[in-house]
Amino acid sequence: MNLPEPQSLTFSSLMSDIEKGNIKIPQFQRDFVWNKDKSAKLLDSIVKGYPIGTFILWKTKEELRALRNLGGLNLPKTPKGDFIHYVLDGQQRLTTLFASLKGLKIKREEREDDYSDFHIDLEAEESDPIVLNSLADTNHHKVIKLHDLLYGKLKMLSGYPEPLQDKIQGYKDRINAYQFSAVLIKEAPIDVATEIFTRLNVGGKPLSVFEIMVAKTFDSKRDFDLAEKFDQLSTELESVDYGTLPASVVLQTVSILLVKECRKKDILKLPRKKVIDIWPAAADAVKNTVDYFRNAYRIPVSQLLPYPNLVVPFAYYFYKKGRKPTGKTQKYLEDFFWRAAFGGRYSQSVDSRLAQDVRKIDAIIAGRIPKYEWAVDTSAKFIEDNGWFSVGRAYIKALLCILAFKEPKSFIDNSIVRISNDWLKQANSRNYHHFFPKAFLKKKGEAEEYINHIANITIVDDFLNKREIRAQAPSKYMRRFARQNAALNKCMRTHLINQDTFGVFQDDFDKFFRKRCQAFSRELKKRIIEQGVDGRKTPVPAKDTMRVEME
Repeated sequence: MNLPEPQSLTFSSLMSDIEKGNIKIPQFQRDFVWNKDKSAKLLDSIVKGYPIGTFILWKTKEELRALRNLGGLNLPKTPKGDFIHYVLDGQQRLTTLFASLKGLKIKREEREDDYSDFHIDLEAEESDPIVLNSLADTNHHKVIKLHDLLYGKLKMLSGYPEPLQDKIQGYKDRINAYQFSAVLIKEAPIDVATEIFTRLNVGGKPLSVFEIMVAKTFDSKRDFDLAEKFDQLSTELESVDYGTLPASVVLQTVSILLVKECRKKDILKLPRKKVIDIWPAAADAVKNTVDYFRNAYRIPVSQLLPYPNLVVPFAYYFYKKGRKPTGKTQKYLEDFFWRAAFGGRYSQSVDSRLAQDVRKIDAIIAGRIPKYEWAVDTSAKFIEDNGWFSVGRAYIKALLCILAFKEPKSFIDNSIVRISNDWLKQANSRNYHHFFPKAFLKKKGEAEEYINHIANITIVDDFLNKREIRAQAPSKYMRRFARQNAALNKCMRTHLINQDTFGVFQDDFDKFFRKRCQAFSRELKKRIIEQGVDGRKTPVPAKDTMRVEME
């Protein structure tokens, strides 16, 4: 990479380069946010000859995605073969300068700011503000629009008294002679350019890997825009309630398919052509994985996934095989899924573990059961000790997945309880029902850790929770449901509850708690192929094990 090169730019050359399309805002830059008061101070500094800081420009022939023009003006594309100068630092200053000196209108979400409305106070002293954002209490005959000062016709300018004409010319000369300081980063690779931007943007939000890859992989000739492709995929997944999959998970998938690694540095090294070439197959693999999770494991919505990263190894399987698993392969994949879900697999070191797990998928494809280095405790005792209820915990999501597999029915009429992404986000959702209501148990002096435990949680519809159950004892509301629903016993089994043997009608919470943990344990044992590693001590599941970012 060439060394950064200091430069001095005149006003006319700077404006000319912007108008020709040689200076652009890269897509990963944030929106223009300066207000007009701040902009007026910048312009005042220029008129007075004060330094305004240095622009950092990246000179390259890289064509990035969705380039934004300064001030929102429809500027031409950079001439083919020419270098583009992307603004890495100074966007707010440069946009202010261009918009105000060209008299543009800046559209924002809720308003439109008129940048032609800056005025020069022709009677101001040097110690006073010379550039005005408002003409309140100002003699309108002693001011001139900044845009008119620079580009006004002779007839209009001659309308001012001669002493003021001299001032107008003086201010115009100051602006035209102002030397703007810039540093040119010449022909650096995009990961270097974005790293420079990130370091300069200390007070802001650092660039995500996805934002960098959107810029890097844009290709107008092949009509490829990663952001648009991801939006299209998300829209398709949204139609089946899997629209919350993060962009980082899709990028991890692409990288795993290409190089079997998915660290940040691995993803940033992926060649544009290879990413574009593999995208259709990668998107299909993700969609096939979602279909499999919904149908084979009956996980109805993406928010219920213990880890979104679980999509990655399964997408790798579908990319390699292109069909649903059967026989031993199906059983081995099921074992892998639940081991990862209950073993806290992606609670840390996500990228390196995904790379390791792809090798396990290779073993499964070859017809071998992988050897696992992490233990899973399927015992009822472990569930009792670690089942405190929090929707952010992967361990709890995994247990909720087991409930979802049973397709829980309404206590009233056996209709299916619909699970949605929206209500899964909060622990106080009305769809999470404490089978022994909290108020009832608190009166009996039960500890909070047992009251708010997965063993006491069922999935019900909002109406049932608010209108029919409330804080009543189970024996009371269940007897009423038994009169309404002749198949109540069968219905309760979809909630992993046996109303005859769990102490329900005796309001025996201790018995219910113990029996329900045993029921969860039995379901988990069906899904796990026990190995020697499972004899070791299993780590306590973390309180918050939702991780999707790349290291």
